[in-house]
Amino acid sequence: MRRVLADRVAATYLGGVLVSGFGDSAMMLVAGVWVKTLTGSSSLAAAVTICMWAPVLAGPVLGAFADRVRRRPLLVGVNVVLAVLLPVLLLVHGSRDIWLLFVVLAVIGAAIVLTDAAEAGLVVAAVPPALRGDFNGLRMTVNEAMKLVAPLAGAGLFVRFGGGAVALLDAVTFVLAALAFASLRVREPRPAPPESGWREQTAEGLRHLRREPLLRRLVAAGAVAMLLSGVSSAAIYQMNDAGLHRSPAFVGVLYAVQGSGSIAAGIVAGAAMRRLGERAFAAVGLLLFTTGAAVRAVPDLPVVFAGTLAIGVGLPWVIVAVFTAVQQRTPQEMVGRASAAAGTVVFAPNALATALGAGLVAFADYRLQLVAVGLAGPVAAWLLLRARAVAGDAAAPDGSAAPGSAAPDSSGGLDAPAALDDATALEDAAALGGTPALDDAPVPHGAAAPGAPVGPGGSTPRSAQGEGLPEVPAGTVADHQVDPGDTGAQR
Repeated sequence: MRRVLADRVAATYLGGVLVSGFGDSAMMLVAGVWVKTLTGSSSLAAAVTICMWAPVLAGPVLGAFADRVRRRPLLVGVNVVLAVLLPVLLLVHGSRDIWLLFVVLAVIGAAIVLTDAAEAGLVVAAVPPALRGDFNGLRMTVNEAMKLVAPLAGAGLFVRFGGGAVALLDAVTFVLAALAFASLRVREPRPAPPESGWREQTAEGLRHLRREPLLRRLVAAGAVAMLLSGVSSAAIYQMNDAGLHRSPAFVGVLYAVQGSGSIAAGIVAGAAMRRLGERAFAAVGLLLFTTGAAVRAVPDLPVVFAGTLAIGVGLPWVIVAVFTAVQQRTPQEMVGRASAAAGTVVFAPNALATALGAGLVAFADYRLQLVAVGLAGPVAAWLLLRARAVAGDAAAPDGSAAPGSAAPDSSGGLDAPAALDDATALEDAAALGGTPALDDAPVPHGAAAPGAPVGPGGSTPRSAQGEGLPEVPAGTVADHQVDPGDTGAQR
């Protein structure tokens, strides 16, 4: 962690994430309260979340755009545009103006997906490979810390001055984020003109994820984790009511406990992933998360707190593993597309599962949902850790050894098999979570492309065979050159 913070580029970037995350977290809470206050409708208040999450489905398209331009100017420009846009919400005074709030939130949601893709490329350019796991973990820590502090500040501003004041606060954080990105000392050559059309470029991110056996497994595992997260989180109000017999406001305490676990998880993520390797690290995260969900079926407050803390630690570890692997195994010129595609595949199931879980709560005991999540987790972890080695575990596209990988033998090969049969790996990915976006993506005939992409800003964060990243000594990345994920999920 100290090595990341000692690097000026990484520290400046994290500063931008901190201030913008503060504004976004405050705005997310207040937007729902604002709509509920003006309309009295819980359904319209819930639609706020839909506005913010729906643009994830356009991730591959937005990622292709991010790969066509220089990333740093794009990040500065998008943040400036959002800073100018948010004061428009001062015009919202009554229920008839709610449409304006929804439009602005949808634009912010699309901008977050776009900047996540651009940030993934910038991270690959600015942060040495050896520090990316620590960096992504710290980014997760910063985001989760803001989720604990910002809603309280936003709620206080809303009660005292109204929703417009919170919109202005978020606008100021966009300005500060733009300044942080503008001050980054990263040289980016202009991307080469695209050799194919939008459709081909958009599909390339998914193809890269499918070509890389390790990425295919990890992204599928991430999608399963978010699917199970949706089912689990949908039961939280019923668990709080029927299990703990607490008021609805107590759910806020549970989220605070979960956030505390995520902060701790982010701090140790880099070191843990270097020791375990990406697959084992993600598998441990899956087991912690799903075991924690199952434990919450016990209607005892200390037990529920322990399970909630395990969820807060485990789920972020899966996301950090996914997007760090995407960043490590994707060529710079393609990292935006790969990162955004991974974000779509990983996070889209969460919304569907939340709706499914909400329906199940109405017809079945909430404990059945939680136990089902607990049983599914070990199966997903076992599929991820199947005995056959994955080539991506052995080396990243830049030629450096991946975390926890086998050392090269005297013949120049690796202790682990160098490749995994494509059909078997695809079956594994499908078994993990049925990710049709990956399964249906066509694969170009022949060997892997000269350069490959990575995954969302991100998560937290986001290589393939071909030209790798220039080696940069730790702490000297200021002049690192960029050629061309989160995230996970963000500015």
